[in-house]
This record gives sequence, C-alpha cells and structure tokens, in this order.
Amino acid sequence: MTAHATSPWESHLLTLAHAGLEDDPGPSLEAMDSRLLARAYRACETITREHSRTFSLASAFLPAGKRRAARALYAFCRTSDDLVDRNVTADPVRALKAWRLRLLAGRPPGEHPVAMAWADTRLRSAIPAVYAEQLLDGLATDLTRSRYQSFTELAVYAYGVASTVGLMAMHIIGFCGPEAIPYAVRLGVALQLTNILRDVGEDLRQGRLYLPQEELERFGLTEADIAAGVVTPAWRDFMRFQIERTRRLYRQAWPGVAMLARDGRFAIAAAAGLYLAILDQIEKNDYDVFSRRAYLGRWARLCRLAGIWLKVRELGDGAA
Repeated sequence: MTAHATSPWESHLLTLAHAGLEDDPGPSLEAMDSRLLARAYRACETITREHSRTFSLASAFLPAGKRRAARALYAFCRTSDDLVDRNVTADPVRALKAWRLRLLAGRPPGEHPVAMAWADTRLRSAIPAVYAEQLLDGLATDLTRSRYQSFTELAVYAYGVASTVGLMAMHIIGFCGPEAIPYAVRLGVALQLTNILRDVGEDLRQGRLYLPQEELERFGLTEADIAAGVVTPAWRDFMRFQIERTRRLYRQAWPGVAMLARDGRFAIAAAAGLYLAILDQIEKNDYDVFSRRAYLGRWARLCRLAGIWLKVRELGDGAA
C-alpha cells in the first residue's frame, strides 16, 4: 500500500522529505578511537535515559546495535534543541551555527561525545545529511518565530523538528523503500502536535504559542483567553478538533510500521502508541493543559505496550 498526499500541506512536506533520496550522508570521517567512541555512545544512552522516558523505553526494544544508534540520534536531537531552548550562557544563533559546522566536519569530533556518536551513526546507517540539516533549520525557527498563522505553517515547523527525526530513524531501523516516507512524515507531525497540545501552558510561559491563529479565531478564542488559562466550552471544542486531527494522523501513519524492518517495528509502534495515549490523558484532564501536564504512569505505559505488541504481531509486510 502506498500513501499519497491528502492535502497541500502534506504535498509540500513530501517534497522536502524526498530530497533525502537524492542526498548522501556527507563526507566520510577518519577512523575514530574505539574507546572514545564507546564512551560517546554511553553518554548518549545517559542523555536519553535522563530526558525521555518514552524514547528510552521504546528504543529498549531494538536490537543492541540499532538501540545504540537510536539513542545517539536522540542525544543529537536533544543537544541541538538545548542550544536553542536552554542556552543561557551563549548566543544561541552562534552556538547553533558552530554546532552545525562541527557536525559536518570531515574529521572525528572527539571533543564532543554526542557529535562523535552521531557522526558514527550517521555514516553507519547511511542517513542523508539533508535530514539533519532540515532538523537544525527547524529548531532554529524557534529563535525567530513564536506564532503560526495557519496549520500549513505549523505543519512545516512540525516536519522540521519531528518528521526529520522519523526519517533519520527509518535509516537506522531499515525500511522497504521510498513508499515508507509519507508515513514517517505523518507520524512526525502527529508526535509534534501531541507535544504542542500537551505543552500549551509551558510554551506560553516561554513566550511561544504554536496553536494556529486562524483556528483559534474560528473557535472564538484569543491569545488573552489562552493566557488566562481557563478551560471554557470554546476551549474544549477547540481541543477536541485538534485532538481528532492528531489522532487521524496517527491512524494514517500506522500502515508505515509494516514497512520497517521487523526487529524495529515494535519500538516505533511503542513510541507512537505511548504518545497517542497522551491525548487520552489530556481528555481525562478536561483539556486543562494550563496547570496540568498530561503523562502516563509506569503501569499505564506497561498496559499500553501489551496492546501495542499484539497490534504489531498482526501486521503483514508493507510494500517492497
């Protein structure tokens, strides 16, 4: 089964994603010291464990080599994001530019463990360099933009900061061919929308409002309403609309799991399923994303994983 773009915003994102088919991972590196490299990968595992329970848990279901590479990918993304959001001692624009140059260097970046592990992963998994570039461009958007007029604009941002991660992860896990790309793009957008809906209050306190302005207006909401942090009938209607669209994207992304290598399917399905469950928690919290943060406890995650495992077992193979 092949996915086709269902809307203009998706067509644009697929154009960006297909650029990776004509790209290469970038320049080869000189040989790296095996001891330093092992230490670099351990540092990535620590970053993953400390910053994302969901990703750490989901990646644990990958074989050792792919698990190590997936956590290097996470650490690369986390470190890059921190340069934008948590850089209090340096100019974030300059810091992000220096980080980009370090990552593209043709020599082992041994002075930075995450850069070293990422460079090794990128080349071993033949990850197109354009996806890493698109990720960094997406993260840089937060330095210059804090509002989005339309969903189309927001989808481009979501592609940059999330779909690119899925496209890189596909190369680590293994996939059947270009027909898998639309599913990865949709899943990335769904994951980022989930983040946005969960973190409305936290983002606004940092001066950012990712919710499409056109859609807020359609539901009779203003930025002042969001800042007030009060759950009203209009807010509930708005959130129901947002959650339904996001769930639809998860459903549309699901067939892509069958296009991945068998030993990586459950890990991706687990990550998607656990994030999807956050939407349920938002509903249980009566759409209060201002004073409460939706999350899954340990027992809830384990229960979800059991159901996800059964769904993955029922999958056939995707188109080759």
